[in-house]
Amino acid sequence: MAGARKVWNGIWEVGGQHLSDINDCGVFLLACGERELVLVDSGAGLSVDRIFENIRGTLHDPEGLKALILTHGHADHIGGACEMRERTGCRIIAHKDDADAIEGRNAAKTAASWYGLELAPVTIDDMVRGGFEVRRFADAELMLLHTPGHTPGSIVAYLDRDGKRVLFGQDIHGPFDPVFGSDVNEWRRSMEKLLELEADILCEGHYGVYEGKDRVRGYIQRYLDSY
Repeated sequence: MAGARKVWNGIWEVGGQHLSDINDCGVFLLACGERELVLVDSGAGLSVDRIFENIRGTLHDPEGLKALILTHGHADHIGGACEMRERTGCRIIAHKDDADAIEGRNAAKTAASWYGLELAPVTIDDMVRGGFEVRRFADAELMLLHTPGHTPGSIVAYLDRDGKRVLFGQDIHGPFDPVFGSDVNEWRRSMEKLLELEADILCEGHYGVYEGKDRVRGYIQRYLDSY
């Protein structure tokens, strides 16, 4: 498997089906200042060692992981969260509307059965409760936007760095299932919010990285046109 892939200054893809395990979503690392690291999603939990090895490949120590943002409660995004917190002491950030899945109270909502997984529940340390909140890490200001639709508690994260707006928009493509609490109408409204951000770089949960405002807009619009 390949190692970490640089996305932009201080941002790397460190996990995913070609980087860590076939069951993993895209896992993205954000370096803030000299010592603070933030991870967006954790993969399915079968490849934490590999993800940490990829982080070391960026010349950063996984022990510097301060926060893990879980974009929603599906197994391929949250499965590694418990082990990552045990090993680094990072705090878990997620939206309250997916807390039942993440904290182990509703296994069906995690889609763990799709992957043949049993998940270790993890407590959310920092609950996102509003439609828009900000978290600060060293020299980075990370915006968290509630984007319900795929799941009730789906969020995206984005930041402006060195002239580029980078959007971590996991699972823009869906899928949608009543078991997850999916709502296509809510999702469409959420996608319109993402278009308004005019991001320069999109880090998507399963289909890689898209660079350039036109490519980002085109990717989001393609799914809007499909549903």
